[in-house]
Amino acid sequence: MDLSIIVVNYQTYDLTKQTLESILKRNHSFSYEIFLVDNASGDGSLERLKEHFSKERKQGTIRFIENNENVGFAHANNQALKKADSSYVLLLNSDTAVLDDCLERCMEYMENNSEIGALGCKVLLPDGTLDKACRRSFPTVAVSFWRMTGLSRIFPKNKHFGRYNLTYLDENKTYEVECIVGAFMLVRSKTIKDVGLLDENFFMYGEDIDWCYRMKLKNWKVVYYSDAQVFHYKGGSINKKEKPKIIYEFYRAMYIFYGKHYKDHYPKWVTAITYMGIWSMYSLKRSVNFFRRHA
Repeated sequence: MDLSIIVVNYQTYDLTKQTLESILKRNHSFSYEIFLVDNASGDGSLERLKEHFSKERKQGTIRFIENNENVGFAHANNQALKKADSSYVLLLNSDTAVLDDCLERCMEYMENNSEIGALGCKVLLPDGTLDKACRRSFPTVAVSFWRMTGLSRIFPKNKHFGRYNLTYLDENKTYEVECIVGAFMLVRSKTIKDVGLLDENFFMYGEDIDWCYRMKLKNWKVVYYSDAQVFHYKGGSINKKEKPKIIYEFYRAMYIFYGKHYKDHYPKWVTAITYMGIWSMYSLKRSVNFFRRHA
């Protein structure tokens, strides 16, 4: 098998169906399989997906994995990663749509550049603008500070302040970056064997950054590839009723990442300020979300 594609579904029947059909509608030049991991949706979406694609009988094999509880994004992907037996693995969000010959272009580029461990393509929002998260720097204390203070938004073209989303770089060019987004992440299986699976301490944020960080430690390149595109209906896979938990997991991921990779490299007072900043931002975000919901 050339490629294993992993899609995690959680109560997103229409979006997940659209994602899978964007792959299955093309006659690809490589062999592939699709793992559809359902995180205990409980809304009938898994049963409807099984029924729909059994009737369609489209090219490609969909292997369904059903969980009895929501185990999180990292754990769900790892379940499929353990079963995949292919040269490459693609993590693909359930709220994306693969455009044109995106997969062919990405596979060919990886084949021609053996030093690349993970490849991300140009991820577009529905309005055609770039999803800035698709090419990023690691969230060091300095990079995160420029982001939190708003300087990255005020001076997006500045190489110093614009590092968080690399806004000073041309989105239509291909180059090595520090990390890419898990919404579309094509990874070499040799790289996974080298660095290990996703860290399941991350529930639904941060696991992609952590994976890229570990790849870099093993001298694998992470590349943003601009000649292939997907649409990302960002936020479409998020259950709005669970917004408080989602906000919590976002900031918890920051806490985990800092503790895992940066804590030992900074003085204790920097760590104390960093942790205080993370949880202060979390409290502020929760407050804003609360008032919006009850306005």
